[in-house]
Amino acid sequence: MNQTSVADTLREYLSLIELLDDAYWEAGSIAHKDMIYDIISIFHQEVAELNKLSIMDHHYPYEVITEGIRRVVPKLEQLDDERASVIQRTQTLTDFRDVVSSVLGILEAQLTAV
Repeated sequence: MNQTSVADTLREYLSLIELLDDAYWEAGSIAHKDMIYDIISIFHQEVAELNKLSIMDHHYPYEVITEGIRRVVPKLEQLDDERASVIQRTQTLTDFRDVVSSVLGILEAQLTAV
């Protein structure tokens, strides 16, 4: 698999954050909100670091920057497994399924490359 560029990764992470924000407000329990918030905060940290890169560097292959993003995969997989009970709105659920598979692919490629 070709490594994803910084620009493509940033786009996927921002899409995920937007969907998780919707899912947070749609979640019916505090436990679900806590899980979603934790994932959002980890991705916010990674995006903040990616945004520090020069725009001219966005065509380079993506490499994980923060330590938290290395640890988020199990939590993201758990949310993916429980998505039908956590994410209440059909549109958010459908969009999440597509974006999370892309994000997990990016992260798994990074973890196997290490």
